[in-house]
Amino acid sequence: MAKLKTTLAAGMLALSVSQALAQSPEPNIKALVTPAVLEDMHKLIDSEIVRISINAQNQQHQKLAQSAIDALDAQWRAEREKDDKPLIAATLSNPLSVYLARLQGRSLGLYAEIFVMDQNGLNVGQSSVTSDFWQGDEDKFQKTYNVAGDAVFIDAPEWDDEAKIWRGQVSFTVTQDKKSIGAVTVELNLTELERRAAVGI
Repeated sequence: MAKLKTTLAAGMLALSVSQALAQSPEPNIKALVTPAVLEDMHKLIDSEIVRISINAQNQQHQKLAQSAIDALDAQWRAEREKDDKPLIAATLSNPLSVYLARLQGRSLGLYAEIFVMDQNGLNVGQSSVTSDFWQGDEDKFQKTYNVAGDAVFIDAPEWDDEAKIWRGQVSFTVTQDKKSIGAVTVELNLTELERRAAVGI
């Protein structure tokens, strides 16, 4: 009888763990990303280090030919699989990336990733290694920098099966003196944002 109880208890524990790790219902990202949440993100990005870093890379690269952009992106992708990572190392160690990594850390799990792009859609700084270096062909850039200085693009949520959380990207144009200079993407931990909203944080 004791053995049966132990087996039943183990089965119930396994079931509860399985249920806890199961995919939760997709959150309403547009309801969760309130004006206050957007304002908080804008305040973090409205920083001198962000503007200086974007302007410096804009000046360095000017308007790059697509072939040069493709070459940088290909180098980035290749370096992800190699031990020698000069482009990735240089980007991740620059002052802007250090700043963004600190923002991510201080968010206590709310920001899953942050990366800033220049006028070409190339990464200027990032809180962690992105899958690619060029974002110019994606909505996060085309629906922000290419649209207007006050443009905001909220992408559809995605389930992270490894972390067991919902993620969602919010992108907006970065401006200086009302002129668009680049864009930023903040990837939110929507599961954490939903938890905070439920308890009024």
